[in-house]
Order: sequence, then structure tokens, then C-alpha cells
Amino acid sequence: MNLISSDDLTKADIKRLFTIGSKLSSQRSELSLRSNTTVALLFTEPSTRTRVSFEVAVAQLGGMPIYIDAKTTQLSRGEQVGDTAKMLSMYCDFIAIRTYDHETVVQMGENSTIPVINALTSLEHPTQALADIYTIYQKKGDLKGLKIAFIGDIAQNTCNSLMLSAAKLGAEFSLVGPKGWRPKSQYYNKAREYGRVYVSESIEDGLEDADVVYTDTFVSMGFEGEAEERRKLFLPYQLNQKAMSYAKRDAIAMHPLPAHRGEEIASDVLDGKQSAAWDQAKNKLVMEKAILLYLSEVEENK
Repeated sequence: MNLISSDDLTKADIKRLFTIGSKLSSQRSELSLRSNTTVALLFTEPSTRTRVSFEVAVAQLGGMPIYIDAKTTQLSRGEQVGDTAKMLSMYCDFIAIRTYDHETVVQMGENSTIPVINALTSLEHPTQALADIYTIYQKKGDLKGLKIAFIGDIAQNTCNSLMLSAAKLGAEFSLVGPKGWRPKSQYYNKAREYGRVYVSESIEDGLEDADVVYTDTFVSMGFEGEAEERRKLFLPYQLNQKAMSYAKRDAIAMHPLPAHRGEEIASDVLDGKQSAAWDQAKNKLVMEKAILLYLSEVEENK
């Protein structure tokens, strides 16, 4: 089993991951990977939280993480992704890959004989989405019936994965962005098959009675050349105290980090009492452990 897309997980899969995560949170040393488990961390893109949390997760579960900068591999000299996948499958037990092109991860999964985990592409960030919904679960309980509002760039990778996972668990999902700005159609249409998902250009309407308000960078990976244009377009959709006032009084504010303070989120929201950003960061470690343990279970039960 691979985790290429958030849609690879069923509702039951996600609940099992939550169960494992809860055990890890309360009994950290009880669960472990098979002795000498090796996890290749193949990264072509910069990373702080994802890289460190994966390395720590593997080490704390008794395995050995192997960080691989793709620029130092034969991929940088033209080796096909499928050939690299076959080679890593001979040496390692898992591959976690972080790269811009989503198709690269798809090809890795198609050619690997070991589980492949998407650690971020331009289209999806499923491990982040799991950390996010687990954080919501911890703070709000069952996601069914909750309203989650994503404000800002509603067509980027984190939004795609979170939208799929949240809708699958029964949450209402509100996408709040500028007039004419639309989410990625394949993710939006799929999420609407699972639950109530809609787009609003009105911050007041889109955030009304929200239990969770989520934002992320205005300038996603690969769009650096459009930075100034994007900042101007999305700045009216900054997550600040005024925006939070439209949500429920006990709503939580979420951001996957790194944050660009004063752009997509105001510092007093990020550092405020309603912020769950640091819990999200902490739960990346918990959920990455849970993912590795769950995929190990699946492999053992084949």
C-alpha cells in the first residue's frame, strides 16, 4: 500500500491512524517498527518540519532514516524515476519522497515494491493533512458536522489534501478566496462526492460559524515568479483577528508552517490563544509514526 494521495485512505484507514496516533501520544515507547527497518527520505525540495519529523519518527520507532538529497543522486543525471524506485526497493523498507512534480511520486509508487509515502508535491501534501485533521480531532472530537474554512489560495497542495480528508470524515468545507479564483477541479469535484464542499468570495459568509479556520502561504512552491501578484491578490484574505471574528468564538486557527507573518496570517493570530499551528507541527511527528506503523501492518497482513 502506498500513500500517494489523501484519497488513497478510506475513512476506516484514517480512523485506524487516529487510534495508532492516540496510542503513540500516550504510550510513546510501546509501538515500534521491525528491527533494522530502513526508510529512504528522497527529497528534491527544501524542508524543515517534514524532514526532521520523519527522521525523528523513524529513529524513535527503532528504524534507520536515510536522508537523500536528490541533487546528489543519479536522478540529477537523467536516471529514470522507475529505475531509482526499483533500486531503493532492494535496499530499503519504505520510501518517503518530497518533490515538485506529482507524477514523479506516482511513477515511484508504480515501480516500487515497498510502500511509497508522498511527503509533498505541487498537488498534494497528505502527511500534512493527516496531522491537521488529527489536530482537529484532538481539539474538537469527531469531525462529522464541523465546519472547516480554508482562506486564501484555495488551489494549492495542502488545501487539496485537507479538503479530501475532511470531507471524507463528514466535515463541511468552505473554500474562501478572491472572485474568479477556483480550487483544483479534480480535487474539488472528488471532495464534493464525500460531503458539503463549496466556494465563497465573501470572508464573512465563508467563515461564518466555522469551527476551524485554516490558511497557508500565498506563494506556493513553483510560483515564486508570481510572488508580488499573488500577495496583492490574496492579501485581503489574510487570516487576522477580523477574519477570526466571523467564525465561532471557540474556533481554532490553523497554519501548516512555515508562516509568512503579515502576509497570509497575522502574528497575533498565529501566536494567539486560538492558534493550533504548533500542535499541528507536533502532530506531524505523531502521524508520520502512525503512517509507518499502519503501512507496516498492511504489508504484514498481505
